[in-house]
Amino acid sequence: METLLNTLARILEFILALGVLIFLHELGHFAFTKLFKIEVEEFGFGLPPRIVRLFKFRETEFTLNWIPFGAFVRPKGENDPSIPGGMAAARPWKRLLILFGGPLFNLATALILFSTVFSFSAAPLRGLVSIAEVVPGSPAESAGIQVNDFIVAVEGTRISDTAQLANIINANRGREISLTLRRNNVETTVRATPRENPPEGQGALGIVMGAAAVKVTWLQAIPYAGYEIFYQAKSLVSLPFMLLRGEIPAEQARLVGPVGMENLFNAVRTEDRAAEAATGGLPLLTLNFLAVISAALGLTNLLPFPALDGGRILFVLPELLFRKRIPPRYENMVNLIGFATLIVLMIVITAQDIFNPIQLR
Repeated sequence: METLLNTLARILEFILALGVLIFLHELGHFAFTKLFKIEVEEFGFGLPPRIVRLFKFRETEFTLNWIPFGAFVRPKGENDPSIPGGMAAARPWKRLLILFGGPLFNLATALILFSTVFSFSAAPLRGLVSIAEVVPGSPAESAGIQVNDFIVAVEGTRISDTAQLANIINANRGREISLTLRRNNVETTVRATPRENPPEGQGALGIVMGAAAVKVTWLQAIPYAGYEIFYQAKSLVSLPFMLLRGEIPAEQARLVGPVGMENLFNAVRTEDRAAEAATGGLPLLTLNFLAVISAALGLTNLLPFPALDGGRILFVLPELLFRKRIPPRYENMVNLIGFATLIVLMIVITAQDIFNPIQLR
């Protein structure tokens, strides 16, 4: 019984955490809609069907709905430009800002969370991987790689993190590769051949990698947090190309739904509890995880896919640039197809998360 209660508490904690991030996304849409004096008919927690109307504030109904993963804002005249004072009848630049509002709030949340985490731990130096140890007799030692060196690039490809470096090295076992090192702020290039069958407990190159980081205050952490979001955006765009080039395995690039995210969240919470004494009780890993999710919500919603904010923005741009509006009936039809596609995709991803759980170790 205790195990069941712990499981339910863990799931509820995740739903609440994700719900806050989604709420902030919809709050962004709500804030910009109200800023332009457009009425909001409903602010829904969860997705329909409706359970109950919680309360009404001015013209807006606040409702609770059955599907817990999500929220929505329903402005007056959202898809019908014939309704006076509605969103669809507003000028295109206003509609553009309303659509940007949700992702903007998520990215701002990610910026605050990353800055907080970095100020209590350290800010990562993206584009650098530090060498914590060099195994005697390894290809790394033969190439002249030393402890405290930074690996900047491999075969001319800039390195962003330890995972990317490990994947590139493993993909080139048995082949000589060039590595660009930074030592005492001077860059040099060495050549080494990763071993095809390294001794047990050793890597192909014979190094122990570490993440480069720097101590910062909260204000100093803000630009590092901004770059962390930029790095996430860059990774999102480059992911398909990295897959095609074989730089990362397909398993590492798989999409995860609410079930997979809950498993990751639980693993992070477990590590946080174990490290509680070292961090003074601050759940830094959890905050970092939520920052990553918040940034992902903002960035993926800006993708130019129908029904997402980015897809809807595409329909506003022609009107904004050329003063020629795409007929609303076509826009609504495309967004409806896009929404149905997203629902099917979410079902497939959730089934994958259940029957082929993501491997955390």
